[in-house]
Amino acid sequence: MIKSLLPILLLTVSNVFMTFAWYGHLKHKSTALWAVVLISWGIAFFEYCFQVPANRIGHQFFSAAQLKVAQEVITLVVFAGFSVFYLKEDLKWNYIVGFLLILLAVFFVFKKWD
Repeated sequence: MIKSLLPILLLTVSNVFMTFAWYGHLKHKSTALWAVVLISWGIAFFEYCFQVPANRIGHQFFSAAQLKVAQEVITLVVFAGFSVFYLKEDLKWNYIVGFLLILLAVFFVFKKWD
């Protein structure tokens, strides 16, 4: 059980890096686009350093589809926190409903259907 949590932890760390790579520049709109692309690419390198091992290790415990759905849920949780605390944007009710519908996917993908 503990070993199967390692991929989830690695996916979480990778998503923090990726969220900053994709959205962190939105607070720095005066920075040249070419510079933002290079900086984002550099940050994304570290995302891959966690994402690839997470999937390699995680595939011992989960199917590829389960890993992908877990990654999407982690992405949404990380992004929600990022948008509220870093970008200072509101988390609206319809965003939460949309996120909850994606959580429903977790049920269908992880449930054992015999």
